[in-house]
Amino acid sequence: MEPRQTTASLRVRGYHLDGYGHVNNARYLEFLEEGRWAFFDERPALAGMLERLGVAFVAVNLNIDYRRAAVAGDDLEVVTGLAELGTRSARMHQDIRRARDGRLVAGADVTFVLLDVHANKAVAIAGELRDALAPLVVAQ
Repeated sequence: MEPRQTTASLRVRGYHLDGYGHVNNARYLEFLEEGRWAFFDERPALAGMLERLGVAFVAVNLNIDYRRAAVAGDDLEVVTGLAELGTRSARMHQDIRRARDGRLVAGADVTFVLLDVHANKAVAIAGELRDALAPLVVAQ
């Protein structure tokens, strides 16, 4: 059985920082996106299915809770998992943790809809895609 969550690692660089020497709040969006890309990179069959079906997940809501500052040189881990699977939307939960001590830096919930890329409209999450996603849901 494949793991349900994905962990992506990254190091905080100088260009991630704001004037106070902390990671700029907008950079966390990039860190979270890196985690979501890693989630699909680790599941090439799922990514291929989305492409074959002509659909894509599109973020429609993002909530971030900032817990503590990350600074240059910090190694971070972005843990990404599918938290909820509805009929018309799905929600991923992501935690950004400092690798050296596991302390939570930020947590986020990202809600997606499934978009038919040719019709440019949201469609139901059903059939083989739903069957592939359901085992990946992580109980919270």
